[in-house]
Amino acid sequence: MTSVSEIIEQRNWQVVEAPFNAGKLSHLETIFTIGNGFLGLRGTFEEGYPGEMVSTLAHGIFNHAEGELVPDLVNLPNPLAVKITVNGVEFSMERGKGQMLGYRRVLDLRTACLTREVIWHNGVDAIVKLRFERFASLKNPHLVAQRISVRALLGTPIIRFNSRVDGTQNNEGVHHWEEMQTGGEGDMIFLNRVTTQSRYRIAVASLHQFNPMLKAELTLTAGQPSLAYQTSLAVDSEVALIKWSAIHTNRDSDDPLHAAQMTLKAAQQQGYESSYQAHVEEWATYWHDSDIQIEGDETAQRAVRFCTYHLLIAAPRDDDRVSIGAKTLSGPGYKGHVFWDTELFMVPMLTLTQPKIARNLLMYRYHNLEGARHKAQKSGFAGAMFPWESTDTGEETTPQWTHPLPDGTRIRIWTGDNEQHISTDIAYAVMQYWHWTGDDEFFLKYGAEIVLDTAVFWGSRVEYNADQGRYELTNQIGPDEYHENVNNSVFTNRMTQWHLQTAITVHDWLLREHPTAGAELIERLGINTQQLTRWRDIIARIYLPKDPQTGLLEQFEGFFKLDRIDISHWQPRVANLDAVLGHERTQEVMVIKQADIVMLMALLGDQFGSRAEQEHHWTFYYPLVDHGSSLSPSIHAWIAARLDHMADAYKLFHYAANIDLEDLKGNIRDGIHAAAAGGVWQALVFGFAGLNLDEMGNLRLMPKLPSHWRSVRFRVWCKGQQRQIVIGDETSTNP
Repeated sequence: MTSVSEIIEQRNWQVVEAPFNAGKLSHLETIFTIGNGFLGLRGTFEEGYPGEMVSTLAHGIFNHAEGELVPDLVNLPNPLAVKITVNGVEFSMERGKGQMLGYRRVLDLRTACLTREVIWHNGVDAIVKLRFERFASLKNPHLVAQRISVRALLGTPIIRFNSRVDGTQNNEGVHHWEEMQTGGEGDMIFLNRVTTQSRYRIAVASLHQFNPMLKAELTLTAGQPSLAYQTSLAVDSEVALIKWSAIHTNRDSDDPLHAAQMTLKAAQQQGYESSYQAHVEEWATYWHDSDIQIEGDETAQRAVRFCTYHLLIAAPRDDDRVSIGAKTLSGPGYKGHVFWDTELFMVPMLTLTQPKIARNLLMYRYHNLEGARHKAQKSGFAGAMFPWESTDTGEETTPQWTHPLPDGTRIRIWTGDNEQHISTDIAYAVMQYWHWTGDDEFFLKYGAEIVLDTAVFWGSRVEYNADQGRYELTNQIGPDEYHENVNNSVFTNRMTQWHLQTAITVHDWLLREHPTAGAELIERLGINTQQLTRWRDIIARIYLPKDPQTGLLEQFEGFFKLDRIDISHWQPRVANLDAVLGHERTQEVMVIKQADIVMLMALLGDQFGSRAEQEHHWTFYYPLVDHGSSLSPSIHAWIAARLDHMADAYKLFHYAANIDLEDLKGNIRDGIHAAAAGGVWQALVFGFAGLNLDEMGNLRLMPKLPSHWRSVRFRVWCKGQQRQIVIGDETSTNP
C-alpha cells in the first residue's frame, strides 16, 4: 500500500491536467513540452486539433526567410503525428466526436516523460482506453520515443493507426523549407529538407513497431509520408504501436538521413523499455545535481522543480556553439533569439549545478566574438560589443522596427543599438563561472579574452565630458526598457566601472600566472599602457547620478523629474503598463519595467553599499517597479530576502515560480519564460539560502527561509568539489 508521504512525494514531481481543458490548449502545450538539450517538442496531441501550435525546435537551426525582419529558429517537421480510428470513427476529444469518459495527462518531471490516458466511446459500438507515452531521450538526444496502446473495454473494435511525419509545419505562417525528399520503406518513413537561406539540411525519420506484427500501408504524399496499421481487438485485449523518431541535421552529420536511419535501427535493437530506462537513469544524475528539496511547502516544491526541469531540457549538453533562447525550445516567442537572459538568469544555476553545460553556454559567446567585434566596428568602436539579440551567426539580429500596428504605424526598436550592457552581463557570467569552478583552463583560453575585449569596447565607448570633468555614457537602455536612450544609466555606468576594474585584475593575473600566454593575448587585443591608464581614469571618474540630499542613486539622468504614479491603483492587471499608457507616455512616468537599480544590488552585493544604503534604495525603487518583464519578480525576491522583507520575498518568489504554471503573464503560448525559471533558482539559493563566496573563495551561508519552510536541501559544485547544503534545524555544507 502506498503511504501518504509517497503520494505527496509523487505529487511533487508531477504536473497534471485532469479533466481535459480545451480552453487552455496553448498554455498546456507549452508547459507540457519535453526535450533533451538538443530538441524540444511542445505538448500538442498526437491526433491534432484546430488552433494548436505544433512545434519541434532544435538548437542552432535558424533561417532568415525572404521578407522577414530577422531570422527564426525554424519549426521542424512534426514527428509525433498519429491518428487512430475505432471501428472507422476517428478518435477525437472534441465535443460531438464520440464521448470522452475519462482523461488524465501527466508530465513526470523526474523522468521527463509525458503520458495521457483517455477512456473514449466512439459514439457507436465500442469503448476503448487509450494510453499515450512520449519522451525525448536524454541518453541519445537525436531520439524521440512514443508508445501508444489501445485496450478494448466494450465491443470488439477494429483499430487503425495512421502515423505521419508532418512536414506542413511553419513559423506562424512563415515558410522556411525547400522540399528535398519524402520517402519510406517497410516500417520507416522520412523527410529530408533544407532551409531556404541558411541551407541547413535536416532529416526527420520514424520507425514503427506494431504488436501484433502486420504489414504497413505506405502513403508518400509530398511532405507527409505516412504508415497505417490495422487490427481487431477482443474485449479486454490490447494493441500497441511504438514509434521511434530521429532528428539529425548537417550540424551533427554530413548525411543527416543516414544518421537518422542508424539512430532508429540502434533504438529498435535496444528496445523501448531499455531505451526508457537509460533515459531515466540519465535524468536521475541530472536531478541528483540540480534538485532542490523543500520541506514544508508542496506548492513551492513542485513549482521549483518545474522551473528547473524546463531549464534542463533546454540546456545544450553536447554543443558549445548554441545557447538557450528566451523562450527555450518550447515556443515561437522572440524567434528563438538569445538575450542577456541566458548569462544573468540561466547560467548561474548551471554554473553551480551543471558546470559543463554552463561552460558550453559561455563558449557560444566565445565562438561568436567575431560577430561582437563586427558590431563594435560597425558602430565606430573598438573591441567586442555583443549583440542584444543573437542567433547562430553571432551578428546582431534585433529588428529595428516593429511590424506595422493596426493603424499602420511602426515603433522604432532601439535595444539592438543602445542596450549595450549585455557585453558586461556576459563578462559577469564568465567571471562568476571562473570563481565558482576554478576552471583556469577555460579562463586562460577563452574567458579572459571575452572579459578583456569587451572591456576594450567600453574603453572606446565611454565619452569624456570636459565641462564636467567626468566620463559618461549617453543614449543607453538599462534593464528598465520602459525608458529608452537615456543618459548615464546607473546600472550601465556602474557595471562598466566594475567591468574595467575586473579587466585590470584579469590583465594582471594573466601576466603573473601565465606570462607567455597572457602577454600574447594582451598584445593581440591591443591592450597597452595607455589604455590601462584610460581605464583607471574612467573607473575613478565615471558619472553615477545621485541626489545629494537623499543619497539615492538616480536610475538615469532626469529620472527623479518624471511624473510619479501610484502603481497599486493599477491592480489587478495582466497587461504591462507601457501597453496601457502607450509608448510615449510611459517615457514620462516614474514606472520601472523590471529590476534595474535592484538588479545592480543583486549583482554587486556588498560592493553596492552598506546594508543601510541597500535598504534605502529598496524602499524608494521597489514601489515603482511594474514587473512588466518576467525577469523582475525573482530578482526582487532575492533582494527582499537579503534585506529581511520576508513577506515580500515569498510573495515575489511564489509569483515567479508559478508564472508559467498559472500563466500569470497571459502569454505562455509563446513559450516558457526561461529567465524567470533561472531567477527562481537564484532567489532560493542566493536569496533564501544566502549562498555566496566570500573574498577568499569560500562558501558562505546566510539563510533566511520563509517561516513555514522546515528545511531546504540542494547541491552545488565549488572548485571541482560537490557540496551538499542543508538548511534547517542544523544548517551545514557537507562535501
